[in-house]
Amino acid sequence: MSGLRTGYTTGACAAAAAKAAASMLIDGWRQAEVSITLPEGETASFPFVFVEAGDGWARASVKKSAGDDPDITDGVTVVVTVHRSSGAGVSFEAGEGVGRVTKAGLSVPPGQPAINPGPRRMIEAALREVTSEGLTVRVSIPGGEELAKRTFNPRLGVMGGLSVLGTTGKVHPHSASGLRSALTCALDVAVAAGVNGPVLVPGHIGEQAARRHFLLEHDQVIQVSNEWGYMLDQARERDFSALLVVGHPGKLSKLAGGQWDTHSSRSESAAPWVAKLAEKILGADLSGHATVEGQLGALPSNQRKTLAVAIASRVRSAVEERTRNRFGVAVVLINLKGDILGESGDVMPWPRRD
Repeated sequence: MSGLRTGYTTGACAAAAAKAAASMLIDGWRQAEVSITLPEGETASFPFVFVEAGDGWARASVKKSAGDDPDITDGVTVVVTVHRSSGAGVSFEAGEGVGRVTKAGLSVPPGQPAINPGPRRMIEAALREVTSEGLTVRVSIPGGEELAKRTFNPRLGVMGGLSVLGTTGKVHPHSASGLRSALTCALDVAVAAGVNGPVLVPGHIGEQAARRHFLLEHDQVIQVSNEWGYMLDQARERDFSALLVVGHPGKLSKLAGGQWDTHSSRSESAAPWVAKLAEKILGADLSGHATVEGQLGALPSNQRKTLAVAIASRVRSAVEERTRNRFGVAVVLINLKGDILGESGDVMPWPRRD
């Protein structure tokens, strides 16, 4: 992806703002920008919006640029207030727009500000370039509480705002790292909540259908988006006893064809594969239909169920192979209204509503 601009994480922006604020607090320093050393050793410079100080405190802000990555936090202002404290270390507080962790299983314990370990280390390293004094750091992201509603945070138990993230300090264009990090956290939250049989769905339609047809705990359902290969690999590494996959065959049929990233721009349509399967098991010609929904809709109900069960069986086999038969797998296919089209595998671990 040459030519695309690299950006910086909220954690890197917070570290830069913290260093600028500490410099103002300790030395009265005020410049147009501040430089920090990122975890991999690279130096990055950040212009800041403002720096101000009072009795025992100082505050600075940096506007985040995610480069050419479609990051929901691109353009937010990260504000850091630094106070002198009596201790020798650095403590953290959540200001406006920064969430607080309420569930176990995340990298930060419940009750703590949602400032991940990587950003905490970056912030502390930046501060120690200025002073060894004890400091309290409050990170704020104005508008973050509203933005957080469009993220995984409420599902993960991070309430009241955004998380301050970033392992390397850099955001690479079109990287899936942020989504993958959130998905991994969702699995860890499920483990901590005692979930033995997680339910993976592509998105909202799949989740609504799963909850409509099965009695499920809040943390049991995880929206995978298009990261099926990654999530199945992650699930395989955890101590689950069963796995349920619920979704539309237009998306899940791609798994049977070995397409583990199901994004429409990075995978092929499942319709040709479904058409071949329909011809093989039903003798039906569905090649004139451009979508799987249209293909299934063109069949009488008995043939539609037969084809859906065959698709579900092949999806289940592919998932079992990907997870190396680590646990029992069941697959339930639904239409866009959330009605069950067909299923394969033992769904007994998930009590039915109907």
